[in-house]
Amino acid sequence: MVEHGDIRVVHRGGSKINFREPVITNDSKLLLCASGESVKVFSTSTEECVHDLQGHTDLVTGVLLKPSNHLQVYSCSVDGTVRLWDFTDGILIKTYVIGYPVYSVYASANHEGVIFIVTPAASDKRSELFQLVALHLPQSGEQLVEAGELSAVLGDVSSNPRATVFGRGGEYIASAKDVHLQVYFFKKQKSYRFPLKEDNKKGGKNTFTCVACHPKDDCIATGHEDGKIRLWRNFNHKKEYTYSALHWHHNAVSSVCFTPEGTNLLSGGLESVLVQWRYNQESQRDFLPRLGAAITHITVSPDGALFCTSHSDNKITIIQSCVKVSAVIQGLVKGESVKTDFVVDPRSKSLVLNGKPGHLQFYSLQRDKLLYNLDIVQQEHIHELGLEQFEVVMVDFDASGNWMATVEERKQKAAELELNLKLWAFDEQTQSFVLNTTVSAPHEARITAMCFCQATDSQTTLLVSASKDGHFKAWQLPRSAHAEDEGPSWSCDFVGAYHGLVPECCCFSADGSLLAVSFREVVTVWSPASWELLATLSQPPKAIRNLCFGRLSCSKYLLGTTANHLLCCWNLLTCSLEWSTSMDVSLLLNDPLTENMAAFCCQAGHTDLFVFKPSEPRPVFSLKAVCSGKVTRAVFAPREEMLESCEESSQWLNRSQLYFLTQYMDLMTFTTKAEEDRLMASSKRLVINDSVAMTPFYLLLGKHRKQENPDTLSGSPSAERTPLPQGSVAIKELLQTPAHVLPSTSFLCSMFVESLLISVTDAREENKHAEEEMESEKEEEDSEGEMESSTSRPEQALPGAQSAESAAPPLTKAQVRELRRVKKLDHSWLSGLLHS
Repeated sequence: MVEHGDIRVVHRGGSKINFREPVITNDSKLLLCASGESVKVFSTSTEECVHDLQGHTDLVTGVLLKPSNHLQVYSCSVDGTVRLWDFTDGILIKTYVIGYPVYSVYASANHEGVIFIVTPAASDKRSELFQLVALHLPQSGEQLVEAGELSAVLGDVSSNPRATVFGRGGEYIASAKDVHLQVYFFKKQKSYRFPLKEDNKKGGKNTFTCVACHPKDDCIATGHEDGKIRLWRNFNHKKEYTYSALHWHHNAVSSVCFTPEGTNLLSGGLESVLVQWRYNQESQRDFLPRLGAAITHITVSPDGALFCTSHSDNKITIIQSCVKVSAVIQGLVKGESVKTDFVVDPRSKSLVLNGKPGHLQFYSLQRDKLLYNLDIVQQEHIHELGLEQFEVVMVDFDASGNWMATVEERKQKAAELELNLKLWAFDEQTQSFVLNTTVSAPHEARITAMCFCQATDSQTTLLVSASKDGHFKAWQLPRSAHAEDEGPSWSCDFVGAYHGLVPECCCFSADGSLLAVSFREVVTVWSPASWELLATLSQPPKAIRNLCFGRLSCSKYLLGTTANHLLCCWNLLTCSLEWSTSMDVSLLLNDPLTENMAAFCCQAGHTDLFVFKPSEPRPVFSLKAVCSGKVTRAVFAPREEMLESCEESSQWLNRSQLYFLTQYMDLMTFTTKAEEDRLMASSKRLVINDSVAMTPFYLLLGKHRKQENPDTLSGSPSAERTPLPQGSVAIKELLQTPAHVLPSTSFLCSMFVESLLISVTDAREENKHAEEEMESEKEEEDSEGEMESSTSRPEQALPGAQSAESAAPPLTKAQVRELRRVKKLDHSWLSGLLHS
């Protein structure tokens, strides 16, 4: 058995970018947010990820700009460290080791050398109580520093970062938990506590959900579960405090935030509406509705130019001063559960799964970016608890990616199950899928499995669906109907059954010549050409849970897993059981590009991975305890560039990469140490101008320039051309100045053309030097010719010397000119020194 060697399980995108409040830089060009175990830096204009700050070994729980240096940022993590980064270059500056999990971080310009963090109370082992402590950062030149000087500020605080905030000028800090508001004054070294009743007269909940402090006045804004916003004043006296209530939200207020000047208060919640309240004129409100999902965080840039909202669908929206949405940074939408299997789109090589309600999301695994959402249900989603609505539960593609099939269902308490089978055709013009056929009630009960025939040379496009009504149906589209535009041509070609049993799984062989359908403990093999039952493979009395055909040289094997923890392999040539082993397989899948198959096995509360070939008794690779819990979603995704690994333990990763989803909705993958080192080296070699975001166009331009550089070193005629003045002022003005402030095109054109012209005086001087050199060449030709003729005969007598000289590179014209210039110099001063 081959152990894991240097293969590691790592997060590969898909992490939550809405987990914590994002941060906008002082110049409003970059946005930083916590994403899993890293901090991502996005461009606010292009939405591209500029840097991925990696270094933490556990979940990042907070990001904070350093008050004394606007080019540096703090990040805290559950791994017990606080790290300081230079986010413009993506460099880790310092790591402060605390030793306790850190759940949030705060800082103030008035408290230099000190940051405030929320950690579990030392006396509480189960981490149910948290405290706010001041961490004094030691002054050390080392990168790894032990930071053990902690002083308690507030006890029994909330671990939610939205519940604690600094007040005006850092004079006090406010923290809310349950129905209590605490305010700690640093000069007085004392705190005041303001309670509220748990329920008000109308039955609403007064529990605090978020806190914000006015930047210039002594005013604290708090959000509550009943949808109210309270403005607290005069809280520097314990008994004379007052508050006023604002009410617009019908549900809990998730975030409140003041603008930098304090003129407006922003709030958001479940309604997907950003509300802007006028400070001291709260009756005047502005709204920015239809932001797509519930608001979880609100951030304002230091200059007040940009607003930023995080949403429950793992999205960050960048807004220009509450007027319009300027950019949307969308992460992988995972929701409460993933209904569909993991499927790879053959065209875009993106991961396809259900995202926001009623939609499919196409997610790029290489770029860790959502490409687009496709509305499948095509109905308005109503945000109401307990309301049953259509959900996308299945999706599959044909081999070419021209057709996609989806299944959506809705189950109401007093009604029958509603099913829709939809077939989508890929539109070359819009580069998206367009609905072609809708089959209402394709089966009388819930669909259990669905798959396309993946044979590329098939004359028809074939789809098979199996249902709990005891039947499986074959849906066919003739090849001749593909070019017709007379409407849908899909039709039901065959309905199959086996002794009234319920079909659970179905799959096609790689060449499309066989269809395997499992009915409880019996596997039936059918011929799609004639729909003839070819063979039945019996099994011990337990239901089949997974079916999978072998690929390439292992195409004669059919594998299946059973409910009594068996992995079975049948030989289709002999219709007999080839081998079986006791294994609790939760998921079985094959690699479409190789013979390898992957089996995720659940054992003792964690999942093990086995990669094997059906024809070999020894696994190719195995790894114990890949993750905790059970893995039910995984997929082999083809690589853009094939790896060249020679080690036996990692060869299965050369052509495809295995992705899987944990029970905590984390997208994970397997990578080798060599691959990580290569990616790290390439990221270090990439040098980017601070004023230019790392967009795909910029990277393409940089690659093009790198390809041009080697040509300039060669002796080719292209290398002798005068290089274009790429660093000229005209080109910089043309490319870097915003379009709306540029002068007229005629003025720019003249500047651009003049920058490309070569000076006449320079050309005359070059011609003069060239004539002088020609004259000197004529004078030396005779002497050089005599030397060449005298040395030609010895060279013929010494073939070894001739080969050595021929191996030497020829001199360029510039080198010959320099050599002649050196010969003309007066070296008499050197002989004088030698004689003296």
